[in-house]
Amino acid sequence: MTWTTIRLELDRTPAFPKGSAARSYVLRLPLKEDGTIDEQAYRAHAELATVRRFWPNEPDRHGAMRHTDRGWALSYMDGDQDDGRLFRLEDHAIRPGSYITLTEPDGVTLPFLVKGVATA
Repeated sequence: MTWTTIRLELDRTPAFPKGSAARSYVLRLPLKEDGTIDEQAYRAHAELATVRRFWPNEPDRHGAMRHTDRGWALSYMDGDQDDGRLFRLEDHAIRPGSYITLTEPDGVTLPFLVKGVATA
């Protein structure tokens, strides 16, 4: 297990046909050698699992990665009303070039490209 920094950038959408590096997230999670999340390491040190959101014309947002009964979430405040949900992250290998789908709190679903994975 290795705590890892993961950079996600918005991939192609109708509003951004070339994607947008300015719309990104940086996650910190423990990954196993196969690129999947090491849930045992996460449970032992959940406080180390973080997220930072970068969006143009908005202040950066800092929060926590949470594993819930509904899967993995990006959370910035207590409660789940502001949580972004990550689709099928439980069994998804996180590697450069792979894709992750995020459903934002307002219900908008966006595709993100894994641009970088580095040992934290």
